[in-house]
Amino acid sequence: MIRHIVFRTPHGSLHGQLEHPENPRGLILAIRSHRSPEDDAMLAPLAASGFAILAMDLLTAHELQFADATQNVPRLAQRLLDVLELIRNDGDMQDLALGIHARSDTTPAAVRCAAQRDIQVKALVCHGGLVDRAGLQALELLTAPLLMLVDQDDIPASAAYQRAASHLSGKHLLRLLAAGDHRQAEVAAWFAEHLSA
Repeated sequence: MIRHIVFRTPHGSLHGQLEHPENPRGLILAIRSHRSPEDDAMLAPLAASGFAILAMDLLTAHELQFADATQNVPRLAQRLLDVLELIRNDGDMQDLALGIHARSDTTPAAVRCAAQRDIQVKALVCHGGLVDRAGLQALELLTAPLLMLVDQDDIPASAAYQRAASHLSGKHLLRLLAAGDHRQAEVAAWFAEHLSA
């Protein structure tokens, strides 16, 4: 089953797509500020592993015209909390163990929201992004296991993780990626382990 989801905001509509197989082993909420072709390559192995996938934009087309929109962590976090509330009240998704897959600019918002919704969010995978911008309180409160993927040449993301790591009390792991490597099997295994726990 594939459902197209439109989420209304005062600034326009957010768009997403739910891919829901029969008897999924959990739900992966894949968040991004806007869709890119890279998303499909990253998410296809998760779908092939039997997970339901909700891919969701957190910024409207209008907001993307502003250069600083992707850096607005409070706005992205509030949007993500709204999506988590949608999941909690949706008959197709509410009973599935939930993990979040965040990319780049949405990483701080994912950590911040997972810390607030520690019962709902069971695991996190973040690819790039400045994780320390989630804030000290969120880093310290985060209980969902975090797999951090950082491209080898992404110095800012690597430095941000090093700053954040000493404040993370839960399980967390860093993987440096060579060009074109998404660690797809490891990501699928991370979600499989922690969503079934």
